[in-house]
Amino acid sequence: MRRLRVGILDLVSNGPAHGMYSRLMNANLASIMPQVIGVWCEEAGHDVRLVCYTGFENLDDELPSDTDLLFIGAFSESAQLAYAISNRYRQRGVVTVLGGPHARCYPEDAVNYFDYVLGFTDKALLNDVLGECMPHRPVGVAVSAARQPVELPGVQARWKFIAQTLEKAPTIKIIPMLASLGCPYTCSFCIDSTVDYQTLGADQIRDDLRFLLTKMKRPRIGWHDPNFGVRFDETLGAIEDAVPPGRVDFIAESSLSLLSEARLPRLQKNGFKALLPGIESWFSLNNKSRSGKLDGMEKVRQVSDHVNMVLRHVPYVQTNFVLGLDCDEGPEPFELTKRFLDLTPGAFPGYSLLSAFGRAAPLNLEFQRAGRVLPFPHHFLNNNLAMNVKPKNYSWSGFYERVVDLTQYTFSWPAIAKRAIANKSTIPRMMNVVRAVSSEGFGRMAYYQRVRELLDRDRTVREYFDGESDALPGFYTDRVRHDLGPFWNDLPRGGLRHDQNAYAHAEATQELSTIGVRTVAPAPAPALAN
Repeated sequence: MRRLRVGILDLVSNGPAHGMYSRLMNANLASIMPQVIGVWCEEAGHDVRLVCYTGFENLDDELPSDTDLLFIGAFSESAQLAYAISNRYRQRGVVTVLGGPHARCYPEDAVNYFDYVLGFTDKALLNDVLGECMPHRPVGVAVSAARQPVELPGVQARWKFIAQTLEKAPTIKIIPMLASLGCPYTCSFCIDSTVDYQTLGADQIRDDLRFLLTKMKRPRIGWHDPNFGVRFDETLGAIEDAVPPGRVDFIAESSLSLLSEARLPRLQKNGFKALLPGIESWFSLNNKSRSGKLDGMEKVRQVSDHVNMVLRHVPYVQTNFVLGLDCDEGPEPFELTKRFLDLTPGAFPGYSLLSAFGRAAPLNLEFQRAGRVLPFPHHFLNNNLAMNVKPKNYSWSGFYERVVDLTQYTFSWPAIAKRAIANKSTIPRMMNVVRAVSSEGFGRMAYYQRVRELLDRDRTVREYFDGESDALPGFYTDRVRHDLGPFWNDLPRGGLRHDQNAYAHAEATQELSTIGVRTVAPAPAPALAN
């Protein structure tokens, strides 16, 4: 195998960023898999340069040059930027590869702009790509392993790439780690709902934590597990073996069903400073919130009591909701969320608009077959800038009116003050205020108000939302042009459009569209402890 010059680009942002919260946190949102690819490429004998784009760099200056093979890791919101960069490199003769969530969600579209599109990626599959490293044009190939890797390089192996990214974080620096892959829950809207749950090994957790204590006085670790703590005793035992109490701070996304009263003191003792449980809905998905058959106001009271109990042990809690689910109807879901905010002032609410990301989840196939998915450019698919699923029980104007009302209630100055008073610790209080007055609060509130106005005043917007026209309104085209800046001219022809029903079309013909798919079988998986 010839020695390759490999560039790796982790797109945290889809364009220049400006907000205070983005300045604080974007570098801490770096993905693990681009770092893993970097380690594996170096182990195969190749020269590697990894760049994490946070939105505050001059991307033209940051992009790796003298490259034979370029990997880009992207969420769907960065797809248009990824397509433009790939086009620029391919014109120079560089072979390009797309990985990350967008590659898994939209392979039918991505193969039009990349030579390789990677689904599940293990070391064997990567070595096949490195060994071949040839252009596939005009249509690339989608390549996938049969399952997620059974092991990944840990923090020590990835440290070179982690450290260079952390240099971009001005104050708060968070190291990304994984204890597991997949999720045992089957939420129909989630990309991990069909991924087998597996742990990655307690020994690696111990080794990585001990290594970090040699590098940082008090590391902050963000667990990237879709649902941290499923094997609670095993995972916490590994942490306790490696870390003296009070030496490391942890952040994790978990479910209320795992955060029982008996477990919270142990999390507190071991330095868990922030938890992000998913509530999602007041009328469904009760297995995650441990609310049994309760719904409506009964569920609000039960969940509020639970979250307040968590806050007595963990200083920062973000509660996650999905707005626009089919089980929602009328004003009640939004009003219940307001009551939850009143009862739980210390929690920061995270709102996501129901979105269908291509092949990401089983529910998307149902939406596509029903003709409910809109062809919004990927650039807007970040759960906030566009809801690409027609709501079942609301008109568009009615839905956005309620979203505007809820965000105004959530990010009013009285609500911000209540959260600040309820948060006793300095950093949680500061983070909640910054998030509220930055793009996540005031910014989204203003954006939703603008969309609501356009639905009434701009016929092209209303026709697009109603599915009467597939011509993208100027409001959205102008936003992409602005965000891409100098890369707008590199966006390939047709790069703003995609077949929003490609998943359903492929299922109907029992094939992955016109893509040449090659699935690489994994090595036998070791037995996992119960």
